[in-house]
Amino acid sequence: MNDQPLNWKTPRTIFVNSMSDLFHEDVLEDFIALVFRVMKRATWHQFQVLTKRDERLVELAPRLPWPTNVWMGVSVENARAKYRIKSLQAIPAAVRFLSIEPLLESLGSINLTGIHWVIVGGGSGPGDRPMEEAWVQEIKTQCETANVPFFFKQWGGVNKKKAGRLLDGKTWEGVPVTV
Repeated sequence: MNDQPLNWKTPRTIFVNSMSDLFHEDVLEDFIALVFRVMKRATWHQFQVLTKRDERLVELAPRLPWPTNVWMGVSVENARAKYRIKSLQAIPAAVRFLSIEPLLESLGSINLTGIHWVIVGGGSGPGDRPMEEAWVQEIKTQCETANVPFFFKQWGGVNKKKAGRLLDGKTWEGVPVTV
């Protein structure tokens, strides 16, 4: 188990398993529990955990410690994936967030009850699928209505830097107020 965060004295935001999924079925429950214990001990850091494996998250959540410095999120890339939101709402994380990226279609109405943050972005790189502004606006409006911080990450595309981050002529960098 990597307890490296315990050695970092300056507070950081740490995206856990940024290139994988901590709740993947091949990750042992004992390992997940160890990761959560390290996060609980490293109170000066903020940890962000993101999964597409919402069923496993719900299954393991009652057996894991949920300190306030652990933010839990689910990926919701299209309307078919909205079911993950209900799973996220059922767990005891202090901060629950949606990573809506790459946004592939209109999501329609979203239940934001118990959601503390929404991140939206387009895909990037070769083979990227375009994102429509109307889809982003639909989510932003729902966040504003529900008083949920909205973060617009990027338009995406083959050259994401050229496409930029402006929506309505400005950047949107909402983040939750931590407890």
